[in-house]
Amino acid sequence: MDVKKLSRLALLTSMALILFTVELQLPNPFPIPGVKLGLANIVTVYAVYHYRPGEVLILVMARITLASIFGGNVMALCYSFAGSSLCLAGMLFLRCHVPESRLWISSILGAVLHNAGQIITAVLITKTPAIISYFPFLLVSGCAAGLFTGLCAQYAISHMRNLHRVQQAR
Repeated sequence: MDVKKLSRLALLTSMALILFTVELQLPNPFPIPGVKLGLANIVTVYAVYHYRPGEVLILVMARITLASIFGGNVMALCYSFAGSSLCLAGMLFLRCHVPESRLWISSILGAVLHNAGQIITAVLITKTPAIISYFPFLLVSGCAAGLFTGLCAQYAISHMRNLHRVQQAR
């Protein structure tokens, strides 16, 4: 990996951490544990369509590790790794089948898989199968959050393309 690509990945990781930190400051309107927008995933969805799988994996793992340290919740690392691994696998698979113009579909699937990974981890850690009863709520919230972050990523990509066209026209 060259220095230019490494710098871009570091910048994307920084952007994702900023979005994560901003989201930490927002009050959670839902009383259900694990429900959140996942604003940092806007960067992940973008990266899935513009970088190689290994590079996206580095970005996501760096973001998760640093976010758990910044957020002061190291236990969240287990849940985030499990959820993000499933999420990333699903989105990378769909990248081959879903065009960038419809990347919000990948984002929705990624959010659902992320929630599934977190539920599985919670059941394994707590040895409480009743936690699965949260999954329908997480499924609905994951679809909504995935749609939102996917549309934000799609808007950002479209906006960046327009900026690039304007710069090339000068």
